Amino acid sequence: AGYPNVNARFKQEPPRKRLLPNEDNSCGQPSQRHWQSSWSAEDVRKAAVDHAMLTWSPSSSVSSLPILERAEGVYVYDSDGKKYLDWTSEAVCVNLGHSVPASVKEAMLEQMEQTPFVYGGIGLVPVRAKLAALLAELAPGDLNGFLFPSSGGEANDCAIRLARLYTGKTKIFNQYRSYHGGTLAPLGATGDFRRRFAQDSATGFVKMFNPEPHFFRWGDTDEKACEMALSCLEEQIVAEGPSTIAAIMVESIPGSAGVLIPAVGFMEGIRSLCNQYGILMICDEVMTGFGRTGRLFAFQHFEGVIPDIVTSAKGLTGSWQPLSMVGVRQPLKDFFKDKATGWGSTFQAHPVAMACGYASLKHMLEKELLSHVQTVIQPVMIEELDRLVSKYDFVKQARCVGAFGCLDLIDPETGERVMQLGEPLTPEMQTFKKAFNAEGLIGFLRPPQVHCAPPLIISEGELRDGFQRLDRALGTLQAAFQAR
Repeated sequence: AGYPNVNARFKQEPPRKRLLPNEDNSCGQPSQRHWQSSWSAEDVRKAAVDHAMLTWSPSSSVSSLPILERAEGVYVYDSDGKKYLDWTSEAVCVNLGHSVPASVKEAMLEQMEQTPFVYGGIGLVPVRAKLAALLAELAPGDLNGFLFPSSGGEANDCAIRLARLYTGKTKIFNQYRSYHGGTLAPLGATGDFRRRFAQDSATGFVKMFNPEPHFFRWGDTDEKACEMALSCLEEQIVAEGPSTIAAIMVESIPGSAGVLIPAVGFMEGIRSLCNQYGILMICDEVMTGFGRTGRLFAFQHFEGVIPDIVTSAKGLTGSWQPLSMVGVRQPLKDFFKDKATGWGSTFQAHPVAMACGYASLKHMLEKELLSHVQTVIQPVMIEELDRLVSKYDFVKQARCVGAFGCLDLIDPETGERVMQLGEPLTPEMQTFKKAFNAEGLIGFLRPPQVHCAPPLIISEGELRDGFQRLDRALGTLQAAFQAR
């Protein structure tokens, strides 16, 4: 009493004045061109420049992308009628080429007519059970449980979550030279330059060295190098604490990093360390699965190795439909029988995509494409890659397994790589890229590597023709180096 302005009832602030939005949020009117049977190349280009965005590169380059209007076999054709040999199966995914077999078309059409969509948690379409059963029959060991996301990144995201839930541990080991997908967790697992887009947001990932580093050697023989790399990995495991590590997740053969075929014993050593320390082994086969290396899965090249979780995507449908898979061994399948996997999406187990995958996988088996890769493609690839390394002093070395090959480019004056992965193209690489397309090749170029990964249906004649085209493009690069 006597001090009315102290400890009195809180006095309200003046009423707030807010500037309300006044933008028009009504829909516009679609133009009549959307009901026209075709657009001119100029209209397509303008619409792309005005409205389409790219993913891993600045969107301004959409103005120079070829407009691809049709595709057949191992070839694609642009709006000017130019014919390109698809040298990397697009993003190492069009494994079965660009001509969809009648059996696959019929399977998708039948599914669309019968049951075009069912949410995977509400009902079961028969093709889901059929595809899972076929995969279980084909997969080595007790890889018996399967989930069907839509993309490789989703599959790896799912695998990471399953590993953490199953083990109750958090850390995931990944290699520096790796790529696991564009969603948050897989990008955090990624080792190459793209991890910078997410590494501050994704947690729990520990990087490990690949067995083939750039600037030092683990040993003077492959055997010594492999043993030292594994000893270093074991040192990391002990230092981090095995009780904190859910999984070691590796690409069976790192693809985007340059077809890095592990030294004999390395993958076997990872499997042994996982067994020893109670850690899961995850093999990312998004790029290598379903025949790319001449085996159904690339981990089959390594004696006795069966991962606890395997992921794949691109080759499952030949990329004719977006579909991926996560395969788990029986102990994980049993664990999640009474526990939620904690992962899902609207389009997982999409009926039409699974119909495509089921028919595509049977088509691959019927055509014996694994044998074709082993007996026709691989011998030619190795021969031609060796010839290019011998011919050009700026081609340092090559690697190949199955229909999965890669060349390493170096500066002929310094011996250093022509550029770092992910940096803007140097003038010489810009010249090479133009020559690559001018010679009738199309594919993804990732200097300092040049990938060679054509569709698995390619004939010997088509493959040798592709290498001749690549040879001429490298000749243009040679002239660019000499003109500096």
